[in-house]
Amino acid sequence: MKLQHGWRAVAAVTLCLGFGVSNAQAQAWPNKPIRWIVPFPAGGPTDSFSRPVAQKLSEALGVPVLIDNRGGAGGGIGVDAVAKSAPDGYTIGLGTTGTHAINPALYSRLAYDPLKDFAPLTLAVSYTNILVINPNLPIKDIGELVAYAKANPGKVTFGSAGNGSSNHLSGELLKSFTKAPMQHVPYKGSAAALTDVMAGNITYMFDILVTSIPQIRAAKVRALAITAPKRSQYILEVPTMAEAGVPGFDTVGGNLWFGMFAPAGTPREVVSKLNAELVKALKQPEVREKMAAQAFDVVGSTPEEMSAVLRSDHQNWGKVVKETGSHID
Repeated sequence: MKLQHGWRAVAAVTLCLGFGVSNAQAQAWPNKPIRWIVPFPAGGPTDSFSRPVAQKLSEALGVPVLIDNRGGAGGGIGVDAVAKSAPDGYTIGLGTTGTHAINPALYSRLAYDPLKDFAPLTLAVSYTNILVINPNLPIKDIGELVAYAKANPGKVTFGSAGNGSSNHLSGELLKSFTKAPMQHVPYKGSAAALTDVMAGNITYMFDILVTSIPQIRAAKVRALAITAPKRSQYILEVPTMAEAGVPGFDTVGGNLWFGMFAPAGTPREVVSKLNAELVKALKQPEVREKMAAQAFDVVGSTPEEMSAVLRSDHQNWGKVVKETGSHID
C-alpha cells in the first residue's frame, strides 16, 4: 500500500509539473494576435508600407498581425494609442518624422512624449522630399529661384499638405536659409498642392518622390533639388540641396523616415525579437520591391540606432518649428 501511495504521489507531482510547463508554454510570447497601429487612414503611404511588412511579421511569429488605422491630429491619435497600450508586446505602431520629431514642437500640448513613452524597435525606411516648380517659369535651379523671389516680392508661393507638414517646414527652412520672400499656401493634402504647381497657380512645393517623379518624367513639373544628404537612387540626376547651393539644409531637414515603436516598458526580449523579425521582413525581396515602388529606402536598424535618430531629429525639427514660428495651437 505504501508503495502504491508513493507512486500516486510521484504521479501527482509529475502531473502538476506538466501543467506548469504547459502553462508556461501557453504564456510564451506571442500566443495571440498583435495589433499594428497605423496613425493615418488606410490607402496612404504609411498604410501601404505597413501591410506587406505586417504580413511577413505574422508569418515569422505564427500569429496574426492586425492593421489598425487610427488617423487624426497629424498622426497623434494613433501614436498616443500606442503609447498608452499595455507594454506586453501585443501592440506596436508606426511612427514618422512628423509624429515623433515635428509634432512635439508644433503642438503646445501633446498627449504623448516621443522620447519617454515608446520603446523604439527599428528605423524602417527613409525617404526624401523633392523641390518641384512649374516648368513654364524661367527658373532652372535654386539660385535662380531665390533671385526670382527677391526680384519679384510677393510673387513666389509654395504649397504644402498643410500647416506643420514636413513639406511646409521644408519651404520655411528654405526661406530661412536664403532670406528670400516666399509665401506659404497650405492645402488639404499634397495632391492638391502638386496639381496647382502643375497648373501654375503656385510657384513650387516640396513633395515626396513617388508622386512627383511621374510628373517630372512627363515634364509637368521641373525638379530643382532633393532634401536628403545624398542623391536618391530613384532620380540620380537631381542634386541635393547642398549641391544646389543651400549647404546645411540636409543637417536640419534632410531624410524623412518611418519607424516602428512599442510602448515604453515592453520587455527587452520582446523588443529584441520584434526588431529581429521586422528587419528580416524589410529585407525580403518582395517587400523591398514594394518599398521601391514607393521610392522608400529600406533601412532596418537596431533599436539603439532608431533612438539616436529620433533624438537628433526631435532636436533639429524642433529648432525649425521654433525659428520659423510654425505652430498649430
